[in-house]
Amino acid sequence: MENCSIVTKPALYLVGISYCGPYSSFPDEAIRLQTEFLARKHELNGASSSTILFSPYFGNEAFATYWACYEVQHLEELPPGMVQLTIPGHRYAMVASSNKRIGEGYEQLNAWMTENGLKKHTNAVSIELFYIDEQHWEEQPVELLIPLED
Repeated sequence: MENCSIVTKPALYLVGISYCGPYSSFPDEAIRLQTEFLARKHELNGASSSTILFSPYFGNEAFATYWACYEVQHLEELPPGMVQLTIPGHRYAMVASSNKRIGEGYEQLNAWMTENGLKKHTNAVSIELFYIDEQHWEEQPVELLIPLED
């Protein structure tokens, strides 16, 4: 599990759109949401030059809320239907994966956390970071981050 590590991320200032629904609707709804958001990036008027798509999410036993966002500075006016949110800084367990192997990445990361006695911070959001390369849509690098208890 050499591609697992602990990283510290500062607060993230994001703008995006979300979907909330039953787990049975994932990953189809997550992919639809990301596709819709990427098609709307121009509405941010250059407020984000990032090629990293942030997808914070939070769930319970019945449903999950999933976001598609870009990191931005504060915006005075938001495009219709978009929301600005701040995710506090945290320490995360992280694994590098790809969009084709997210399930395997989570299995690997959860096993690594268990082996190392790391506990998930249950009130914090996990984040998927997609490194978007519009030339290579098939397989994109992804980092999976699970927040850790202090």
